[in-house]
Order: sequence, then C-alpha cells, then structure tokens
Amino acid sequence: MEGTGTLAVYPGTFDPLTNGHVSLVKRGCQVFDRVVVAVAASTPKAPMFKLSERVAMARKVFADNPSVEVEPFSGLLVEYARRKEAAVILRGLRAVSDFEYEFQMALMNRHLERSIQTMFLMTDYRWMYISSSIIKEAWRAGGDVRWLVPDPVYRCMMDLGVGD
Repeated sequence: MEGTGTLAVYPGTFDPLTNGHVSLVKRGCQVFDRVVVAVAASTPKAPMFKLSERVAMARKVFADNPSVEVEPFSGLLVEYARRKEAAVILRGLRAVSDFEYEFQMALMNRHLERSIQTMFLMTDYRWMYISSSIIKEAWRAGGDVRWLVPDPVYRCMMDLGVGD
C-alpha cells in the first residue's frame, strides 16, 4: 500500500485488539493519509492469540478502510518505521500512568531515529478504562467483554472456548 502522503505507524501487540485501539486508528486516519497497524511479533506478555491470528483479526476489523494497512513486524520499531518511510509513530494515552512509559519509549525512539516523530493521541473517554490485559483478565474470569472488542475479535475469543 505504498504511495504518497503522510504515513503513521501504530504499533502494538493487539492481543486482543480493543475498541480503544480501533478508535485511535480511526482518529489517526483523520490526521494522517495512511495508518499502518503494526502488529508486534514479540511480546513480554503471554499472548492469547498467535501473531497470525492477531494480524488476521485486525485485517478483518479494518477491511473497509482503505487508509489502514495491517501487517506484522519484528525487531526495532524505528527500523520498521524507516523501512515503511513513516513520518510518525502513533501512540495512544489512556491516563497519566501511561505517559511515563510512553515518554521513555518516545525518547529512545528519537535517539535511535531522529527523523521519525512520535505523536500521542488521548484515548476516547469511552475506552479510557480498558486495556488488552484487563480485557483478557475479565474474559478468562468469565466476564462479558463483547462491547469492548470489535465483533471479529469477540468471535475469535468465543472460539477459544474460555470466558463467557
């Protein structure tokens, strides 16, 4: 999906992709010509879904949005962003507690690649309290998370046979 215009890379594990993530991508599309949802191959967390499943779910969710591309990535984020010729790394902030970690990451990325900027968007107020980790925890305990994740993601969660 190479072309002209400003490209932002939105990285994450997206395990699972939440409505908060979707909201951020849609808002990113209002600012940038294209947004790449870059699904991280490696994660320190125990993933619920394999990389290929996370990529497939995200592709289903954004299938109707030609401004969004979904692909896996591994290695250094700034190296990936440079290969994509991205101008920006897009990150979401839910609360002040997110800021310290995100600020450190942004400074390290800036140290590694000065030509790529980091832009933070505040999460929509409806999704401020959710994270993939909280959703997984609630799901595993039998909680109803269907309104917190996109339908394709919820169907995949149902297929796992855990939760409600």
